[in-house]
This record gives sequence, structure tokens and C-alpha cells, in this order.
Amino acid sequence: MTILVTGGAGYIGSHTCVELLVSGYDIIVVDNLSNSKRESINRIQEVTGKEFRFYQEDILDIDALSLIFLENKIDAVIHFAGLKAVGESVSPSLWHYYNNIAGTVRLCEVMKNYNVKKLVFSSSATVYGIPDSLPISEEYPLGATHPYGRTKQMIEEILRDLYQSDYEWSVALLRYFNPIGAHKSGRMGEDPAGIPNNLLLYISQVALGHLDELKVYGNDYPTKDGTGVRDYVHVADLAIANRKALEKVFDSKGVDAYNLGTGTGYSVLEMISAFEKVSGRKIPYRMVGRRPDDRGICYANPAKAKYELGWSARRGLEEMCQDSWRWQLNNPKGYSEMTKVLLD
Repeated sequence: MTILVTGGAGYIGSHTCVELLVSGYDIIVVDNLSNSKRESINRIQEVTGKEFRFYQEDILDIDALSLIFLENKIDAVIHFAGLKAVGESVSPSLWHYYNNIAGTVRLCEVMKNYNVKKLVFSSSATVYGIPDSLPISEEYPLGATHPYGRTKQMIEEILRDLYQSDYEWSVALLRYFNPIGAHKSGRMGEDPAGIPNNLLLYISQVALGHLDELKVYGNDYPTKDGTGVRDYVHVADLAIANRKALEKVFDSKGVDAYNLGTGTGYSVLEMISAFEKVSGRKIPYRMVGRRPDDRGICYANPAKAKYELGWSARRGLEEMCQDSWRWQLNNPKGYSEMTKVLLD
């Protein structure tokens, strides 16, 4: 089977490409490289030893997208492409709405034209907004609090409406909690660009000396140490979840949402401590005020994914930190530069 992976050069997308290739799938990757690098594609091929087609195109370009479907026999789509940074989405919100929503609509239009109606969509736990109770299950009311989260929520609603208009569609909505970690080889990971939004990537950059300190936003939450608690999940586990969701959409019809998390929350200070233990480096940090609309505590109830997809997170916090640190040591500037440093 041949799977089109949009945004396949990105963080979760690239790891999912590896998982698909080693599992026997053929893949085609389309990515405009607006927030990823071509080197990521090279690393996928290096890690797997397999070749695949790559198109540097934007899914907003419906002619280019149509040509990809015309040139290839595509069986299903895993859709990662879209602007992702929560912080950035608060300001240029119109561009986020246009890029993420219009891009998905055009993708689905082309899929329909070529009778490809199997889709795995990368959503986000941000669709839940600020939870009133924990853990968060898929039945929890949606209420995203910033433009990025709202684009994910709107796309979910569009895909549900799409199914109501054509019951041949099969769609899995994957609500990621907090992705961290990197490929075990140290050759693939999250590419740092500017000030990281991912906490562990931020901590890693401080450990390398690229940033002076970590800002901890809020120390007055109702948690064990006052800092925010999140559900961190290894990117390799998320890649497996995408493969499992793909198997599900091939075997069913309809639209289903799945929480992808460990079901365990860790505070910011716990994350700092865990990383210091793995890296052997002290992480200087400074307490600052809360950010607007930040959630104090957020962690998943992943039971539905376990029951319906046969998926659960396998990697623990120490392994997440080890893999992140190995990636950063070997790639201090991400895919822009490579140095030979190994972590035992």
C-alpha cells in the first residue's frame, strides 16, 4: 500500500515515515519545507535504507496536489501539514486559519476527486482548552483557547461534516498531548528554530549553552511544586499510533478521535530534574508569570486508543530525555549542522 504523508519532513511526520517504511508501507512525502528542512528527508532514507518520492509542494496549491495524485496510486493519507507553533498562532491568526483550514479542505477535495477516502489527521489536545476535570477523555467538551487550537478543532468539525456528506470516508483524529523525544539513532529529532515551544527542546538548548536560562511560566498552579503539569509522550510512540490509526481507517468507516498520551503528568520542575539526571548538566531557570490561557494541569485518558487501536505509550520519561539529549548532542543546531558526539 502507498501512503501519502503531508508534512512528512516535520518532527512527528518524519518519525512516522520511518515507522511506515520499516513496517512495509510505500510512502510519498509532500512538504513545502516552510518549517522543516530537506535534510530531514535524507535522514529518513538513511535510517531506513529505503527510497521514496518527495515533492516540495504546498497543499494549498491544488494543481500541484492533483498532479501528485495523478502520478501515483495512493491508498490513504496521513495529514501533518500545517503551521504548528501555539505562540506564533496568537499573532498571525488569519494566516494560521488560511494555511491550516484551507490546506486541509483542498487536500480533501483532491482526495475525493481521486476516490481516496482514508485519512489520519494530526490534531492536538489543545482542542480541549482549559479542562475542568482530569484525566481528559475524548468525550470532554471542546473549547480551544487560541488560533492554533481552534484551527485543529475546526478541521475536526469539517472532517465530521465530510463524513456526513459521504459515508465512504474513514477518518482518525489523533489528539497529541506533548510530543518529545527523538529517534534512537540520534539522527532524527525536533529541529530547533528560534525560541523553542517544546519544553524539552528548550531545556536541551539551555543545556547546550545556546540559551542562557529556561523561563518557567507560573509557580502558583495547584500542583505538587506549583509549576504546570503536562502529559509528555515519545515521538516514536506517536509514530506507532499513526500506523495503528492507519490500520483502523483501512478496516472501518466513520470518524473517531483518539487521545495520544501516557496518562501521566509531569511538572516543569520534574522535567528539569529528569533531564539534569540524564545529561549531567545543570539547567538554570527563572520563574516568571503565567501565560494567558495556559492550562495548569493537563493529561490524557488514553484508554480508547488502547482499546480500539491496540496502542499505548511504551517509552518512559528517562528514555524520552535520553533520546532528546542524544539528538541535541549530535545535532546542536538541528539539521543545519552535524557533529559527531555519542551518548552512552
